[in-house]
Amino acid sequence: MDCDVCIVGGGLTGLWTAYYLSALDPTLDIVVLEAEFAGFGASGRNGGWLSAELSGSKQRYAKSHGRVGVQALVSSMEAAVDEVVGICRAEGVEADIVKPGVLYVARSAAQLTRMREGLLDDASWGIGAEHQHELSVAELGERLQVAGALGAKYSPHCARVQPAKLVAGIAAAVERRGVRILERTRASAIGSGTVTTDRGTVRAVHVLRCLEGYTAGIRGQRRTWLPMNSAMIATEPLAESVWDAIGWRGAELLGDNANAYCYAQRTVDGRIALGGRGIPYRFGSRTDDRGQTQDWTVESLTGILHELFPATRQSRIDHAWCGVLGVPRDWCASVTYDPATGLGWAGGYVGSGLTTTNLAGRTLADLVLGRDTDLVGLPWVNRGVRRWEPEPLRWLGVRAMYGLYREADRREGKGLDRPSRLARLGDRLTGR
Repeated sequence: MDCDVCIVGGGLTGLWTAYYLSALDPTLDIVVLEAEFAGFGASGRNGGWLSAELSGSKQRYAKSHGRVGVQALVSSMEAAVDEVVGICRAEGVEADIVKPGVLYVARSAAQLTRMREGLLDDASWGIGAEHQHELSVAELGERLQVAGALGAKYSPHCARVQPAKLVAGIAAAVERRGVRILERTRASAIGSGTVTTDRGTVRAVHVLRCLEGYTAGIRGQRRTWLPMNSAMIATEPLAESVWDAIGWRGAELLGDNANAYCYAQRTVDGRIALGGRGIPYRFGSRTDDRGQTQDWTVESLTGILHELFPATRQSRIDHAWCGVLGVPRDWCASVTYDPATGLGWAGGYVGSGLTTTNLAGRTLADLVLGRDTDLVGLPWVNRGVRRWEPEPLRWLGVRAMYGLYREADRREGKGLDRPSRLARLGDRLTGR
């Protein structure tokens, strides 16, 4: 098959890239290759946080573009939240979208200190209270009741979304523009001008790798991005008496300030969907078995749910699943395109990808078309990142990091009045 642009990966990065390329140049013949079905991976099974959370370290982005570059990236992320909401409205994508903002609660003295340190760090970069700000316990209580909360921070730059509906809607919009999405077509090798699949070879002027956590499945990419797993549970629709105890009438997204953090949303049908790390990494960069989740992971997440909201203890857990996300060696996302070879890629969102996929897709489209826009000058463009270590080093490193995080959270939960040094050791161990 011959085409102008071949995008490998039918998740949101690939779909957004196809969306903007087809909008900017309707004459392009664009093909999207997907091993399963559009949105099979983390794009269709995530926490539904359409947030402005930065995928990476401000300090690392600043090394190439300085303070102004970091501020531009933060502003672009905030604008991308509204961009997605606006496109869904324009394209008729019904994905249960509402934009109430996001709350991050602190449930120990150490978490409260870490939260405040983060706000001070933001302020030092010129990222002020309009991005996120602290709430008192009373102010948090006006929104929802979290057991043991000592405080919280709030950002208005976050929308709730049902991710499977979002990715299905964007896929349909892309196909209406004439883009071909070839599902059940697994790519095994990517080169300049060619993609090898289990159904034959695709030849294209531009070849774009948009595989996020599944990048390791491409020949020669085993150590490029580490596929890390995140798991979720969803309760049954909760009784009105449970919601009376919890509050949460505004549908804000919810996270915490733990080292091994959790994330949650109140769904449109009255459930709580809550996620966190289960088995964070499988040896040899293997991925999960079609979203199946281990019993102990479900039990762990259920325990977190009950700690946050004791009123849910009698509520049934109806669903559990997991997804895989991509982690670069420096834990920072990137968008890259080489005009000489026609090869490009985007990803490495480290779990903060739902909004970031949109910004990455727009940026990659501009790079492919040679457009001189503000997006192509952002600090994540054309970043070079070294590869992960060979096994068993990366397996040992990730397991050690999360072991240290969990022990740090245990100590902080038992009364340690400052952030545990074990978490910082875990960060240094893996370069986070």
